[in-house]
Amino acid sequence: MSGRMGLALAGATLVIAAVLLPNKAEAQFGLRGGPLGVARFAVGHMLGVSRLRHSRMAVRGSRYRSAALRSQDLRGAERGQLSNPYVLRAALTAQAALSGWHGGRRPQGWWRHPDGSYGWVGPVFWPFAHDDLTTAIMFGDTTSLSFYGYGDIYAAIFSPYAATELAAYTAPQSRRGRRVPTAETLCEASDTGGLPVDRIAAAVAPNELQRTALDELASAWNGAREAIHTACPEQAPATASERLGLMRERLEAMIKAIDAIEAPLAKFAGLLNDDQKARLNALASDRRAALASRQPKDSQKDAAKDVVKDAQAAAACRPDYDPRYDEKAQRQYEQLVQQQWPANDIASTLHLDEVARARLEVLQDTTLRTMQTLSACPTEPAATPQARLPAVKARLQTMLQAVGDVTDALDDFQADLSDEQKAGFESIGPKRGA
Repeated sequence: MSGRMGLALAGATLVIAAVLLPNKAEAQFGLRGGPLGVARFAVGHMLGVSRLRHSRMAVRGSRYRSAALRSQDLRGAERGQLSNPYVLRAALTAQAALSGWHGGRRPQGWWRHPDGSYGWVGPVFWPFAHDDLTTAIMFGDTTSLSFYGYGDIYAAIFSPYAATELAAYTAPQSRRGRRVPTAETLCEASDTGGLPVDRIAAAVAPNELQRTALDELASAWNGAREAIHTACPEQAPATASERLGLMRERLEAMIKAIDAIEAPLAKFAGLLNDDQKARLNALASDRRAALASRQPKDSQKDAAKDVVKDAQAAAACRPDYDPRYDEKAQRQYEQLVQQQWPANDIASTLHLDEVARARLEVLQDTTLRTMQTLSACPTEPAATPQARLPAVKARLQTMLQAVGDVTDALDDFQADLSDEQKAGFESIGPKRGA
């Protein structure tokens, strides 16, 4: 691993604190721009930008990497100054994700999230899983969590990495001049170390009994971190089925982690008096204010774009919104489908018969339906950590169900394919990412 990569990844630990299988008629209607397809795509697409207003990225493309290093002022961290975790996170995942893709020569990849970060970093899915749970539950910030969805499932089916590129992430660490981080390094370096105990203790000033409960909660949080870490891949998944399986394992580990901290969190919160609870709950608003004060001012041009996109997002979330009359959203959806799912080209390349073509359509439509399931209009986060916990769990369960449905559709599609056809299907991903 290069010195620069090592500094970026090591610095992270110091600075960053029900989909139903569609029948063909329904699938075709959704694909042609009906409510099931277009509405949720419009919402998900526009909210992907709207949610970033409070964490506007100051850099683009390859500059994420240098921004990571500039963000890591360890002296500032010692003084209690909060670096922008969104910029840092995007920079770290971009550097790691792209270092093994086309030899690190490309400035950005097609599977990146709206904030510039990546959900798939080589063979690792959701590298900041534990951090996202901590941030969502303790600070009520689900920004990063909300970016996971259709794009990650699509990237699992049509991997952007060739087999040799993925192998670089699981190669021995002893090679000199290494530029590609190992999967194990990624899983370890993207974890800040657990519950922010010191911040909580400073806020609530616990008595001896409360401090014991806080220590128990911290221990459970560490156990949750280990549960997520065990789901880190030791080998690179070679097929779409294996990648979807890894997604399931990671999501199941995150849900298991939430279950492990539920009881100790309730116990600790139950021991607090009303004033202490208020101060614990205020950690979320204090963090938002601190981050907002450190964001660069948007240019007038960017600010104007934000206003337009926010207006579109708000319109799509109105109860009376009818996607059949949203021509722009329909065009966007049709363009995405044609670019990402050229079913006729896939069928001709793999020489599919009519049965396999129909199963490919079901796979396509089932995957596209995850836009509908995993997009949601913005809501105010719950006021307390214990109230936010079940909401975060429900989101993960919804995504787990979506991944399961896509897995079933993929298994059906590949059931009667020859080994040659399966190999041809796997090769489509890296070609598409070139």
